[in-house]
Amino acid sequence: MSEMIDQSELQSRAVRLVEAARKAGADSCDAVAVTGVSLAVDVREGKVEETERAEGDDVTLRVFVGKRTAAVSANQLDDPGTLAERAVAMARVAPEDPYAGLADEHLLVRNMPGLELLDSREMTADVLADIALEAETAGLAVAGVSKSGGAGASWRLAGVVLATSHGFEGSYMTSRYGMSMTAVAGEGTGMERDYDFDSRTYFEDLDAPAAIGRRAGERAVRRLNPQKLSTRTTNVIYESRAARSILGHLTGAINGASIARKTSFLKDRMGEAIFAPGIQVVDDPFKRRGGATRPFDGEGTAASVLHMIEDGILQHWFLDGASARELGLDPNGRAHRSGSGTSPGATNITLMPGELSLDTLMAEAGSGLLVSDLIGHGVNGITGDYSRGAAGFWFENGEIVEPVSEITIAGNLNDMFKRLVPGSDLDNRYSAATPSVMIEGMALAGS
Repeated sequence: MSEMIDQSELQSRAVRLVEAARKAGADSCDAVAVTGVSLAVDVREGKVEETERAEGDDVTLRVFVGKRTAAVSANQLDDPGTLAERAVAMARVAPEDPYAGLADEHLLVRNMPGLELLDSREMTADVLADIALEAETAGLAVAGVSKSGGAGASWRLAGVVLATSHGFEGSYMTSRYGMSMTAVAGEGTGMERDYDFDSRTYFEDLDAPAAIGRRAGERAVRRLNPQKLSTRTTNVIYESRAARSILGHLTGAINGASIARKTSFLKDRMGEAIFAPGIQVVDDPFKRRGGATRPFDGEGTAASVLHMIEDGILQHWFLDGASARELGLDPNGRAHRSGSGTSPGATNITLMPGELSLDTLMAEAGSGLLVSDLIGHGVNGITGDYSRGAAGFWFENGEIVEPVSEITIAGNLNDMFKRLVPGSDLDNRYSAATPSVMIEGMALAGS
């Protein structure tokens, strides 16, 4: 791995840019150097359809002249001085931003924790093809599956370095392995498709390819012959895969930038109960082998585990330096680097599980809609109004009766959060982790 990504060279690039910017007249600055290599193989109907390998390097210099800021990026760093001079010249004519600036020195990370971010296993195209073919074969073996929608396997290695003019130098490397399979069931106009996938930091943590393919096939078959529902008010249960979107809506609503702009329906709710008692939502930047685990954030600041929702009560916003200054608060290590600057956001966020299994949630609900897939992005972040296309299964007396599709579920996130009941089947594989959740009394628009 060290032969593929030279962290010392990355660090040298970042440090040279910082030094050049100070010489060019920047009051302060930081530089990010990123490099990576990725390999992906797609197969269909037993044959390799596409193999793609990508390698890339990128450096971004951000400079501050007073309260004015600018950033420039480059793929190569042949002349740090020219790049730095261009950035400083841009900053001098930029509008002032009263909240711009580097993180305060006392907030910077001093000791890098060990977080198991790098698996040393290097993948070849042949190995990835074998993985994808195994997943596809298992999916096609499921009774009722008529064809493959394709399968894929991938591997990625990345290195990141951040250097600042006030003395911070940090770096880390990450790996990522993934696989997926899409199965098609039925014939003609009655065909249905579904998929399954997995993505992990360590290869050994991936589900078996055969399990991925089999689940994709089973999910496609159970969607055959969907029915339509009449408009009604009903209980809705989101499978854990679909429930991650609910967690995403919460994450967006408690983003410090949205709060500062007053574009969140939760902007005045800090310290209030927005969920039922007992609900816990935790954001953990140090989760071992986590999808969003990192030793420092996009500004080099330290972070801690945050209980965003504790016993149903909203406790924190996600804050980077700029949003924290605008709100008169302290940043909490949630800065994400995004091109020329930073923006706040979650790391590994988890809706903690409850005590009831998915079967028990269905039994307690009696009848309702089990959502397996959502369509569209019909959520108003300012009002919390919610409307999404959905497909899934209608259940009666706690038992699935039939697949359903072409329906819309609607409500308001304020009310939905209050009525949310988490199940016990936490899917902890991804950076946004949830169990299945039940929400009573949602509007369902059908035929």
